[in-house]
Amino acid sequence: MTPKSAAAAARATVYGYPRQGPNRELKKAIEGYWKGRVTADALHATAAELRRSNRQQLADAGIHEVPTGDFSYYDHVLDTTVMVGAVPERHRAAVDADATDGYFAMARGTQEVAPLEMTKWFDTNYHYLVPELGPGTVFTADSTKQVTELKEALAQGLTARPVLVGPVTYLLLAKPAPGVPADFEPLTLLDRLLPVYAEVLADLRAAGADWVQLDEPALVQDRTPAELNAAERAYRELGALTDRPKLLVASYFDRLGDALPVLAKAPVEGIALDFTEAAADNLEALAAVGGLPGKRLVAGVVNGRNVWINDLQKSLSTLGTLLGLADRVDVAASCSLLHVPLDTAAEKDIDPQILRWLSFARQKTAEVVTLAEGLVRGTDAITGDLAANRAALASRAKSPITRDPAVRARAEAVTDAEARRSQPYAERAAAQRAHLGLPLLPTTTIGSFPQTTELRTARADLRAGRIDTAGYEERIKTEIQEVISFQEKTGIDVLVHGEPERNDMVQYFAEQLTGYLATQHGWVQSYGTRYVRPPILAGDISRPEPMTVRWTSYAQSLSDRPVKGMLTGPVTMLAWSFVRDDQPLGDTARQVALALRDEVGDLEAAGTSVIQVDEPALRETLPLRAADRAAYLAWATEAFRISTSGVRPDTQIHTHMCYAEFGDIVRAIDDLDADVISLEAARSHMQVARELAAHGYPREAGPGVYDIHSPRVPSADEAADLLRTGLKAISAERLWVNPDCGLKTRGWPETRASLENLVTAARTVRGELPAS
Repeated sequence: MTPKSAAAAARATVYGYPRQGPNRELKKAIEGYWKGRVTADALHATAAELRRSNRQQLADAGIHEVPTGDFSYYDHVLDTTVMVGAVPERHRAAVDADATDGYFAMARGTQEVAPLEMTKWFDTNYHYLVPELGPGTVFTADSTKQVTELKEALAQGLTARPVLVGPVTYLLLAKPAPGVPADFEPLTLLDRLLPVYAEVLADLRAAGADWVQLDEPALVQDRTPAELNAAERAYRELGALTDRPKLLVASYFDRLGDALPVLAKAPVEGIALDFTEAAADNLEALAAVGGLPGKRLVAGVVNGRNVWINDLQKSLSTLGTLLGLADRVDVAASCSLLHVPLDTAAEKDIDPQILRWLSFARQKTAEVVTLAEGLVRGTDAITGDLAANRAALASRAKSPITRDPAVRARAEAVTDAEARRSQPYAERAAAQRAHLGLPLLPTTTIGSFPQTTELRTARADLRAGRIDTAGYEERIKTEIQEVISFQEKTGIDVLVHGEPERNDMVQYFAEQLTGYLATQHGWVQSYGTRYVRPPILAGDISRPEPMTVRWTSYAQSLSDRPVKGMLTGPVTMLAWSFVRDDQPLGDTARQVALALRDEVGDLEAAGTSVIQVDEPALRETLPLRAADRAAYLAWATEAFRISTSGVRPDTQIHTHMCYAEFGDIVRAIDDLDADVISLEAARSHMQVARELAAHGYPREAGPGVYDIHSPRVPSADEAADLLRTGLKAISAERLWVNPDCGLKTRGWPETRASLENLVTAARTVRGELPAS
């Protein structure tokens, strides 16, 4: 490949970068601030230094145009809510009194005021805070954050591009505020919102912005003609502004589809497209509209969501095709790099042979720079990089680490009967009720109990050799004893062992399955200050030995009440890992399902009568386009059933899902054929219970009555009111009482108080039921 004149202006850029710092400095500063150990000034100073360092790293790596505004203390959608002045009325006093405390009150709530609802950011593992809007919403511009961060970058001598959530996506992500009719459409507020964006753009132009990026990922989803018309109007009006920077409209995560002609015709100067998730579709669509003459095209050819190295030659070929389709082609990652860890150089325990297959944020930045250089100067300028890349790709393709013939043979031999329970639900339910003897409105929790400082210290001491295995296991036994004792005294009906031995609900299992790699420093933001280390799925999956039987059995030995066995389901094991990209996801899911089937069988054989296989990621992994969903749901639900269908009829199978929109997968929830499902419902005011009822869901369900992502303690009356709402949709014979999610991130004082109130609420409402 040789340089072409059209590529002469090619530049390297990214849309966003990991926020936390190499040692999660931001998390520590924010949580220190919440606990009163860090002042507001110290918190802001830490954040400013992280922003400065991130920008300098990008510039030193060769990124020509660095993003600003992508940094956040909690969530970039919440930042947009602040930017447009859409603060809910219940939070306005807190925001007016102290902007920082008010911001965190919207995110986390207070004892007096509930937080904003939280849900998944498209089909990623990141959570955003849902804007609450209504007919009376008044938008006002506050560009302070964006202008401040742009000026910081300019003061460093860098070329910078502010990144904002676009107005159409912001409104499409929003929900009607409490008290507003459910059929209210936030998109009807577009004409009210656009002048606020115009004001922010003018402020950024005045501060020195040449370009501003407006992210519109909602346009890669199926959109109605009215929604596409709204996008056309939004960018016609913003493009017609005279006092503005040049506009780059970015989409990612899938094909742009019918929205591409809309944006191609809009009076904006640039469009950014994802050429990893939907390369062929976006290429075809771009050619069909005649390209982008006179416009800038930012080509996302490096996958911003996975950790495998880029195929540089393939990406260069894509870029070469794009050269004739735009006035200028720049090179980027496909989306913000906040979805991947920071740096592979921090990983000292991964086999060097495997490490060369991996690419985290810093390595992806280098790939973007290399591709831009190859586009401008030709492949001769990057000969060494191309050779090293080819060798690494070949090493992975040929490695025995990636293939286990026995695992593949077993997966291929699975029959339909192995994915079906031996009896229909009605017969199983009768057997389970007789066996378990539970009351109406039985109470339980989702699985985990608080991961205390003492538990984390014990794990660290074990890794460092300060205590031996025997000492560590005694600490785990003590914790399980305390958890069981508390639940019995509180009156919970179905107990859990609390999972004190588990570092993470995916990583714990990944460390015991073949084919997975664990990182030491591969932290990725899930929400707020919650960071996880997704394991890396590098090869075929099997289970060498039981993973959970010992501690579940120990907990059961301490109580006459049933103790749930707790497992993470196959879809979630994939969704919350970095999956291999060299075979279909459904094939990998079946391998994981068979490993879990073995574990379920061992738990049942050890006397466990209730087994929960969590699938919180079933909804978040749902393809963004409706046309792609049936195939996904077919293998996803089959994988769950393979995991759980080998048990006796009187063994009760539970599953759990949280913080997603469930309405469009109710049929799939039914197809799981679990006996009981628990779901998030507290922040959404039992919406999921109504959705289940509308579908005619026939099994038992526990819509949550305790929002565990907030430190506030719900009163017994509040929980009882939610239960009464749930009973309007789900009969008492089928309704369970539980929190929204696991209690790992909560402290013991709030956990005790909240669960005591939950049990009190269940008893109160149970007493209100008509006598049978």
